Amino acid sequence: MTHAPVIHTTPRTLLTINSDMGESFGLHSFGNDLELMGIVDHINVACGFHSGDPDTMATTVSAAVEHGLGIGAHPGLPDLVGFGRREMKLTPGEVENLIMYQVGALSAFLQRESAELHHIKPHGSLYGMLARDHSLMTAAARVAILYGVPFYGLAGTHHQSVCEEIGVPFVGELYVDLNYGSEGQLLIQRQPEPTDPAAAAKRVRRALEDGAVEATDGTVLHIDFQSICVHSDAPNSPKVAAAVRGVLAS
Repeated sequence: MTHAPVIHTTPRTLLTINSDMGESFGLHSFGNDLELMGIVDHINVACGFHSGDPDTMATTVSAAVEHGLGIGAHPGLPDLVGFGRREMKLTPGEVENLIMYQVGALSAFLQRESAELHHIKPHGSLYGMLARDHSLMTAAARVAILYGVPFYGLAGTHHQSVCEEIGVPFVGELYVDLNYGSEGQLLIQRQPEPTDPAAAAKRVRRALEDGAVEATDGTVLHIDFQSICVHSDAPNSPKVAAAVRGVLAS
């Protein structure tokens, strides 16, 4: 992650809000998906490896189409018990195949609804692994090339550099409900915690003014972004998303 100053040039009216959805499993329901669909622009649908199942994918895609949202794939590590938040040792080939498998599953549900895949955004620990490893990220980017869609990730990491190297459109993200480490890495929590909507709005407002986000140790990071992620599984996520939307609309 670069700490050099960033001049944020994307007009706030063009910035989007994205949210991870479809993370229920069987009879167990999680997240505030339907309420958030009235606030966000794009969603990232779990594809069954870290969470989600065929019925959940079907209902999530159908609802998102009704709301006119961009629908992206949210592939994760094959770890239902750990919700994809425990890292694994994987080869580039394994990463490419597990992402392709999951994106392919979602694409079938999209096709049935006459909808198109909007983007790919990895989940949890897979997201972090790709950010740090050039070869793993290259494997992931090959799937984005295959489907002709952008890749959502962290600016200043291998997410961005690999996409630029091989010609994949890249969308940088800002997170308002996760903390950043001193090197710009996301600090993934095992359990979601409520985020103060006012604090989320303050982070977005400052990031828009000078690109700055404060890490947990006080380090000032400079992050370029075009989309803001609000997770769906925190208890008050709709209020957080509404606060972010308020800043973008101001």
